[in-house]
Amino acid sequence: MSSEYRKLYRSRNDRMISGVCGGLGEFFGIDPTLIRIIFVLLAIFGGSGIVIYLVMLLVVPEQPLAEVSQAPKAEVVESEQPAEDEGESEASE
Repeated sequence: MSSEYRKLYRSRNDRMISGVCGGLGEFFGIDPTLIRIIFVLLAIFGGSGIVIYLVMLLVVPEQPLAEVSQAPKAEVVESEQPAEDEGESEASE
């Protein structure tokens, strides 16, 4: 029986400040925005969110570069909307 475990890292891809919430989101498989909201609510109602975030910033290691290259990257999808014809807008005035 092979017990494979995942390690918690600060994200290099999905980060706003230091990658703590992005790393938690990757670890638990949920949207990091939800974790950010939880941290903000904890910070507002009691101040523990700031302390927990700072402790995690110091304790949780940053994601190794080898794993960053293996992680799937977000694709930017450009919409192909036709440019508005300037002649039509002038004619309607």
